[in-house]
Amino acid sequence: MFTGIVQAVGRIESVAPQHQGLRLVIDARALDVADVGLGDSICVQGACLTVVAFAGGKLSFDVSRESLDCTVGLDRPGEVNLEKSLALGDKLGGHLVTGHVDGVGEVLAFETAGDSRLLRVRVPRELARYIARKGSVTIDGVSLTVNRAEEADFEVNLIPHTLEVTTLMRLAQGSQVNLEVDLLARYLERMLAARSGD
Repeated sequence: MFTGIVQAVGRIESVAPQHQGLRLVIDARALDVADVGLGDSICVQGACLTVVAFAGGKLSFDVSRESLDCTVGLDRPGEVNLEKSLALGDKLGGHLVTGHVDGVGEVLAFETAGDSRLLRVRVPRELARYIARKGSVTIDGVSLTVNRAEEADFEVNLIPHTLEVTTLMRLAQGSQVNLEVDLLARYLERMLAARSGD
């Protein structure tokens, strides 16, 4: 589990074919990796990946074809948001994030709003029902609060600090982003469906 509070921005340095997926090597020197070991989970641009090798501040991950099919940004060199997994007793500054990307959204607008930025995203229709005003959503591994939700579009406000410490500043109209909807919304839907079947 993660919180959606990005701890560092790393960089995918190399991508190589591996079985039916890819092997990524990420320069994670900006992240405190002193307590990271083989088998640990790291949220990379919103996707939970397992450390398969590490040396000199560089972490390696194997990414399956299924993960590649439902994410963007893990198949090429570039900057990525990084967060180590949550430990019991850690602060929960964002919301509960699994690192299981639900789908890919498209940036409709990325506009200046004072010192902040207004980000409008279109989600796949099957995910729209999980997005609610004042609810939580994860974009590229960043926990954000929804300001407006209408049909398959939603808006969030990005404050200067968030823009400074994540990859979100690099977004533009037409960019694709990894989305994870609120875990509680999924469980609530499941419980209501089971109840209506009684």
